[in-house]
Amino acid sequence: MRHELDQDAPTPAEAAGHGSRPDAVAEADLPPPGTRRWVISRKAAVVAGVRQGLLTVEEALERYSLSLDEFLSWNRLFSDHGVKGLRTTRIKEYRSRSHQGRTAGEPSAPVLARSS
Repeated sequence: MRHELDQDAPTPAEAAGHGSRPDAVAEADLPPPGTRRWVISRKAAVVAGVRQGLLTVEEALERYSLSLDEFLSWNRLFSDHGVKGLRTTRIKEYRSRSHQGRTAGEPSAPVLARSS
């Protein structure tokens, strides 16, 4: 199963205001396999790496021992709020904002689409 990410969302570097090109995240920028401490820059690098094709969603899940829900949450928060949305201390606030104005059961803007 292969996933495609929303290509219209900003990259971590763009959202952080660094003015970097979308392809600015390189293999060397990815956290080492087995990373356990997830600061916002590492989360952003993984999301950008998947979006830019450095690794697939499945590879990221295995390499970093992430659940699909966890990765999708990072991707959604990044799309909706930029790098700051990846801060765990503000996650409740961002989730509340993301769900305002939606009807029950209505999903957020799609960030992943499955292709055959």
